[in-house]
Amino acid sequence: MEKAITEFKNYLLVEKNASPNTLDGYLHDIAQFQEFLTHSGHAVESRSIQIEKIDRLAIRSFMGHLYEKNYSGTTMRRKLSTLSSFFRFLCREGYLKTNVAKTVPAPRMQNKLPSYFSVDEMFRLLQLPEGKGFLPVRDRALLELFYSCGLRISELVGLTLEDINLGSRMVKVLGKGGKERLLPMGRPCVEVLKSYLNARMDKVRTLVPGTEQLFLNYRGASITVRGVRKVVEKYIKQGNFAGGVSPHSIRHSFATHLLEGGADLRSIQELLGHSSLSTTQKYTHLTLDRLSETYDKAHPRAKEKPALE
Repeated sequence: MEKAITEFKNYLLVEKNASPNTLDGYLHDIAQFQEFLTHSGHAVESRSIQIEKIDRLAIRSFMGHLYEKNYSGTTMRRKLSTLSSFFRFLCREGYLKTNVAKTVPAPRMQNKLPSYFSVDEMFRLLQLPEGKGFLPVRDRALLELFYSCGLRISELVGLTLEDINLGSRMVKVLGKGGKERLLPMGRPCVEVLKSYLNARMDKVRTLVPGTEQLFLNYRGASITVRGVRKVVEKYIKQGNFAGGVSPHSIRHSFATHLLEGGADLRSIQELLGHSSLSTTQKYTHLTLDRLSETYDKAHPRAKEKPALE
């Protein structure tokens, strides 16, 4: 099985041009499935996994195992999708005759609404980094750009100096599947970026020239996805925000606030880099409250007081 996994990894890198995050996700899911097979005994002979012995029961048992571990329906669907892609590749390469993962029904989706900051909360978060040193200046710029463009964390981390054009207030982003998109930046974002770029220049003067990545860590090296998460989580904790918000909630807030401001879903889809409009439609969760509020204010029968008996 190790040989098949290595070939699948090369397929993802060469033919599918998968991003590092996508590649890590696929390999992690397959490794988890592999570990389950080893411990459960499914498709195992002579202490090794026999690919041709993997059947529908093995995959259904894996889904049951995930359910018992309290994995969400969304996560289970993703892992099943990974296995289906893996087995489709194995069929293409002659390891299997049928894609058994395709016959397993996907777990039901949970309509879990994305957590987001209110506008006031978002503004308060942006103001939390204080001070004139490199780190607070960087953190202000990082948070502003994160919110101003609604980026994924991986997209934020991947930005280089060449991707930023302060004159035109545009940023070039490399999204999922290697797709590029140009995004506008707000004026406050441009101003904090100017301050950060000056601080960044002072920082790299004392270091050996190296990365062209936009955001650096305290050592002057490229910041990582984990590093960005730690930065944002630090300020979320400091601000004592409620509602289960997370670093990814900044992206949710970007979309939610645009929708509240009257932007149409198609425009939001382009800005977020979603390939499907259905992915963007989850942000209409806020329209229920907004529609009710608008109805109560605008509809003649909603405003009319009931007659006294």
